Amino acid sequence: MTLAFISHNDCTVPRMGDQHPERPERLSAIEDQLIASNIELALRRYDAPLATREQLCRVHSKAYVERIFSLDPGDEGVWLEPSTLMVRGGLAAARRAAGAVVLGVDLVMQAQERAAFCNVRPPGHHAERDTGMGFCIFNNIAVGAAHALQVYGVERVAILDFDAHHGNGTESMFRNEPRVLYCSVFQHPFYPFRDIDVTSEQIVAVPLAAEAAGAEFRAAVEAQWLPRLDRFRPQLILVSAGFDAHVEDDLADLRLLDSDFAWISKIIFEYAERYADGKIVSTLEGGYALPALGRSVAAHLNALLG
Repeated sequence: MTLAFISHNDCTVPRMGDQHPERPERLSAIEDQLIASNIELALRRYDAPLATREQLCRVHSKAYVERIFSLDPGDEGVWLEPSTLMVRGGLAAARRAAGAVVLGVDLVMQAQERAAFCNVRPPGHHAERDTGMGFCIFNNIAVGAAHALQVYGVERVAILDFDAHHGNGTESMFRNEPRVLYCSVFQHPFYPFRDIDVTSEQIVAVPLAAEAAGAEFRAAVEAQWLPRLDRFRPQLILVSAGFDAHVEDDLADLRLLDSDFAWISKIIFEYAERYADGKIVSTLEGGYALPALGRSVAAHLNALLG
């Protein structure tokens, strides 16, 4: 079995300062680990396309998309909000990051590949309809989900998010969409300090306390994600794959290990086999401790390869 690996050199360009954790070296750390672990041999590489205005406007407002397209960040950059700096090259990278998920959906829906991983930045799951935030400009996973609904008429899309931070943008975009089930597990209370949806049938939001480790993480997924996935029977699984819950990552206070990411990825693979003919599109969200990020992504992809 092979796995589609979607990336682009444009995603390595933006740098929001030498000390900013969301940096180009994240992608190269992943690439290096895939070579070291021989997973590289099982990948089929694709260049991420630029997401179009039409694709972006399925989840973002036209005014927001046009604002981002019109920005000239210059040498100093433009702050979209206190944690998100739009720098030179940022628009191309953000369009490639969203376009990668669109291409991944195309590949699995057209049966060219069974699964895809998007090695892209910036991340996306914090971006809301009218604003970027949390290092995110466009909501990459939401753009891909909307593409699956609009172009392929998929009736049941599951978005599974195991980033340490609550995917507020994705949750807000799909809380009233019966064709999308959004399952997340995250540290709480923590950034982005949004209210958690506990009423929508389409949202399974599972907060974990700081210092929670693999046992708590696995129990939460088994108790709350899996029964809902069995009822929903997704035809396509999309993954917001954040690795900042790793014990070595300083941007959160969870204590997961490489083996925990391997475990959740195996669960995702099994549910895709059971209900979605193996169709999985995963995209990188957080993960800022470079050695841990590389190892965790390798564990994730190894599981998605079956």
